[in-house]
Amino acid sequence: MIDCTVNTGATNHVMMTWHSLQEVKDSRKEWLGESVGFVPTMGALHEGHFALIQRSKALCKRTVVSIFVNPLQFGPQEDFARYPRSLEDDLSACRALGVDAVFIPTVEMMYPSTKLDKAVDTAHTSQTTIVLPPSHLTDQYCGQSRPGFFTGVATVVIKLFHIIQPDVAVFGEKDAQQLAVIKALVNDLNLPVRIEPHPTVRDERGIALSSRLRYLSTPAQHESALMPSRILKGIQHEFTQAARAQDKGSFMLSKESVFERVVADLLGKPGDQGPEAFKIDYLDVVDEDTFRSQPALKAGYRLLIAGYVGSIRLIDNHCLTL
Repeated sequence: MIDCTVNTGATNHVMMTWHSLQEVKDSRKEWLGESVGFVPTMGALHEGHFALIQRSKALCKRTVVSIFVNPLQFGPQEDFARYPRSLEDDLSACRALGVDAVFIPTVEMMYPSTKLDKAVDTAHTSQTTIVLPPSHLTDQYCGQSRPGFFTGVATVVIKLFHIIQPDVAVFGEKDAQQLAVIKALVNDLNLPVRIEPHPTVRDERGIALSSRLRYLSTPAQHESALMPSRILKGIQHEFTQAARAQDKGSFMLSKESVFERVVADLLGKPGDQGPEAFKIDYLDVVDEDTFRSQPALKAGYRLLIAGYVGSIRLIDNHCLTL
């Protein structure tokens, strides 16, 4: 176990880095009776992660961050091998934020029965015990576009919960479907962890922060990355305008024409788009209680969007308001 010291003002803060399960157990014994918050990450930390860490620190005596690029949630031809990794910068940021410990497991530690297939940059779920989340939460949207993704997410999150044993775990609302899956797992498996959602953190242009934004390399790609948030804002604007003369308490608006109009205004026709334009994977609205597609826009429903800038996958969402 490596102790890293950073001066935070009046006192020196000691941050531990855990590289073994025994180190986790030893420290957790020392923290007996103290509340523990947890922020699971895949590293490449940014302001969105920092906000989750600060929320955990506000809620709990201790805060733990994990850094683990989870192979189980990457499919063939996805970006596991090139997923951004910046461990030293991540550790420096965690020290500066006053994190108590960072857990940095290896693939072998997390999946002792699993072999990583370097040919396809993924892990074989048939070789290890996995967690299957409810199909009604995973058979659409990112679950449909990325088969096995939520099995990998559910498996690693449950394992991390068992290892860290947090009282509170903080997750960003940007990954709305993932958040719904994790809430269901905690509820269905009676896990003694409180899930604390945190609003999506955006940059000054409105882009939902993501580690994959580091892949953007040209002005055209950066411009295209604005499209998910612009499309959501455009739909919200049309919904608000249409509701002004209506009974706001029960107002609903058919989604299809709104989606088509906003997308056409912002993206143009598919044939007019360049190679670095934003390509929509899905755009829909769901009732968050069921996470099922809805035919109309309604206050409290959540808009979902995902797509690609080249090979870079971006997602975003927005809760409709009046």
